[in-house]
Amino acid sequence: MVIVNLIVDFELPFVFSLKERRKIVNSIKDKLKKFNVSVLDISGEYPKEASIAIAFLAHNEKQAAEIQRTIEEFLYKNFPEIEFFFDSEII
Repeated sequence: MVIVNLIVDFELPFVFSLKERRKIVNSIKDKLKKFNVSVLDISGEYPKEASIAIAFLAHNEKQAAEIQRTIEEFLYKNFPEIEFFFDSEII
């Protein structure tokens, strides 16, 4: 069994307040719940940048890579106006 920690960074040039950013991040977090993953907002104070941490368990590295790819495709498909940057760690 492996633990996967996926950090997703993204820029929001069209956002001008923390409230607007929080609305977008919460929307992303709610939609990711269907993957049965833990999601945490780890953003800083700057409203135009956001980061979330996604953690999940998988049986092996192959399944972990498959789940990660599915999450990435889901984010690109459902939030096409946002450019995502992914960093993952498998423990």
